[in-house]
Amino acid sequence: MLARQTVWREAKAQNKTPAEHVCHLVVHGTLHLLGYDHETGAADAERMEALERRILARLGIADPY
Repeated sequence: MLARQTVWREAKAQNKTPAEHVCHLVVHGTLHLLGYDHETGAADAERMEALERRILARLGIADPY
């Protein structure tokens, strides 16, 4: 579940399009559902973010970080 107003506000604050931000959030959430967790340590965060970057790049979306 994504809150449209929050997504739009965050996208604007991060200089992203709302569509790019939604894609990032969906990828991020899906990785959590698959067991990835950026809250369990720096190595886990780096691994998850690297995977997010690769997936988003394949979708034509720039590095969200």
